[in-house]
Amino acid sequence: MNEISTAPVAVQGIPFDRNSSFKRGPAKAPARICEALYSESANMWTETGVDLAGTKRWQILPELGFAAGGEEFMAIERQTALQIDAGNRVVSLGGDHSITYPIIRAHARKYPQLSILHLDAHPDLYDELDGNRHSHACPFARILEEFSHIRLVQTGIRTANGHQRQQAARFGVEMIEMKDFSQFGQLAFDGPVYLSLDLDCLDPAFAPGVSHFEPGGMTTREVITLIQQLSGTLIGADIVEYNPDNDPLGITAMVSAKLLKEVLGKMLDEHPAAKVATEKRPRP
Repeated sequence: MNEISTAPVAVQGIPFDRNSSFKRGPAKAPARICEALYSESANMWTETGVDLAGTKRWQILPELGFAAGGEEFMAIERQTALQIDAGNRVVSLGGDHSITYPIIRAHARKYPQLSILHLDAHPDLYDELDGNRHSHACPFARILEEFSHIRLVQTGIRTANGHQRQQAARFGVEMIEMKDFSQFGQLAFDGPVYLSLDLDCLDPAFAPGVSHFEPGGMTTREVITLIQQLSGTLIGADIVEYNPDNDPLGITAMVSAKLLKEVLGKMLDEHPAAKVATEKRPRP
């Protein structure tokens, strides 16, 4: 995995929310997250000591554009695969959660032993929702139907109903509901790991800019800790379901940018602060 852990990172914006079931708006998210990332109210250092402004090992790509005709999933998969084939790891900014399915299709070709860590208030395991099998409530059902060997671990869940519990049992999903969140520390990942981060995994107090408010979620600090302490090799990620229409003060945009920074820091795996601390310094 050494060549993976040193690969550069490409951040792609996917302005797509056609599969949202309740409220549109996440298509506007990628631009707002990038705007928050470069806000003068903060800097570009991660908590682990990576200066994102001081390294050329990552880049932000132009947002994906979609032609008419309902071929958005094909375009997402194709663009993601192009970046992977070019030797990049990919972080995608959604967009609604349905985009994870074509993204994982691109990753599964390169990483046959892939594990997914899914942070969300919702399991997103519906067979269909409102007649739409590609709803943002269905991506992990589609993924596990096609790639039954993928290990899926979900946490933050607090809306699981009978159907989704049946689906979780059917696919062998490791679901750690929010009421059992303390058990997450018992899990470990080995090999390539993909992180799918739905912002409503957070309690609405920390991320009000989402379409589906679900009280009782994680704190921003808990999510950051999960990212920083994630075992295995982080080979890709998505941050989805930010809805700028519900975020007039830009709070959730800054939360999204913060999480993006920590994901990039984890993937780039550079620790200049730690190196400085261990350097031999002359005595005063």
